[in-house]
Amino acid sequence: MYQTPLHGVNILTLDFLLIFMICLFVKIKRHLSFGALRQAFSSILEQVSDHRENSKVEYSIHNVLMSAFAMMYFQDSSLLEFQKKMETGCRQNNLRTLFKVDSIPKDNQMRNVLDEVDTKEIEPIFDEYFYRLQRGKYLELYRFMDNSYLVSMDGSGYFGSDKICCPGCLRKEDKKGNVSYSHQIMQAVLMHPDMKQIIPLTPEEIRNTDGDKKQDCEISAGKRLITKIRKAHPKLKMIIVADSLHSKQPFIEHAKAKGMSYILAAKEGDHKLLMEWVNEQRLLKEVSRIEVKDHKGRTHVYEWINKVLLNGNKETVWVNYFEYWIMDGGRVAYHNSWVTDMEIHEDNVEKLVKGGRCRWKIENEAFNVLKNHGYHIDHNFGHGNKHLSMNFFLLNLLAFFFHQIFELSDVLYRQCREKFGSKRNLWEHLRVLVATIIFPDWETFLSYLLKPPEIYAHSILSP
Repeated sequence: MYQTPLHGVNILTLDFLLIFMICLFVKIKRHLSFGALRQAFSSILEQVSDHRENSKVEYSIHNVLMSAFAMMYFQDSSLLEFQKKMETGCRQNNLRTLFKVDSIPKDNQMRNVLDEVDTKEIEPIFDEYFYRLQRGKYLELYRFMDNSYLVSMDGSGYFGSDKICCPGCLRKEDKKGNVSYSHQIMQAVLMHPDMKQIIPLTPEEIRNTDGDKKQDCEISAGKRLITKIRKAHPKLKMIIVADSLHSKQPFIEHAKAKGMSYILAAKEGDHKLLMEWVNEQRLLKEVSRIEVKDHKGRTHVYEWINKVLLNGNKETVWVNYFEYWIMDGGRVAYHNSWVTDMEIHEDNVEKLVKGGRCRWKIENEAFNVLKNHGYHIDHNFGHGNKHLSMNFFLLNLLAFFFHQIFELSDVLYRQCREKFGSKRNLWEHLRVLVATIIFPDWETFLSYLLKPPEIYAHSILSP
């Protein structure tokens, strides 16, 4: 049954019965349904340590974290206030029905509790959702070469200020003595050149104890992230894809020690000795080259050479090098170069290039979406003194993960995406509904949006 939030009137019509029938006939893999994903998350939250005195606990850890997650899920900082108004009007709300939140905390109470929660106790949910996708055979869509999977890694910031700071902030001082503070992470995502959806893996925080330079921080965090990924997925064959910052000997050796292959960008300014060696081999005609014209008349140029020295160290590593150009009417439309541990030949160089170029997905499909398409990942939801900033980031990333899973597996969600044309338009409609009508479950919620009954629901939104 539904309730109009201000009047508490129970409504049961043929239209609503139709919605329930749609839910019954749409085939959804149960372990990837909203209810199953939410339940898995609740199970982990119920195990999170609570160091508060029992007499002072007004809201459980589960209710606090799940309320914050729901706010990120609907990309709406006013969500909690809307649901409190629903609770007042008819003793029911969507946080209770959809997210199983018994009582909704106030903003300041939520932030105080979240600041004390160790982020590492939330992280296991990423691996749980990954395994569920694997169980549902969705990982098969991401196989790249020799049953391996592309894992793109990059650093990004999610908080920055020249005034607000905490003991965990990264600190940067410019030439004029002005100090800025930030929080940054190393993120990894499973991806494929032909798949729009990406699968985020557990991030690793860049610590202010890693080193004085950004490079030191990113490389140290990147190595920890590789260790974390391998521990979570010991048997998965992976190819690490990253920018030129990571095509250095310590990072390469660490990846290889963890049983991972790599395709790493290699800029000339970062690898002068390597480029000198490659150019000498070009003069000796030892560099392989093929040219391919596409239907637009552009020329794709591939060059490669196996077994070259990465640097001038006595114990340097040997790498395989490949370079790629797109020539359009005599103009260079695109150019890049990479190093890899995989042997390069004419049959696989084009695919290796696709793998290397696929790195942009972590920028466009992850960081850009999180920052500019509704998630507001770099907004200061709350900074705190311990874990608040990182916990808000993690909950936001988990909301993004939920949505990526639905784009892969939820037929109703994909039908709604098709109906409303864009993700932004879809979620604008979802936010209106969640603030006006109480729904028993996610499937009914989407079915209502897909085929709304002919009723009028009063809005609790201010005019």
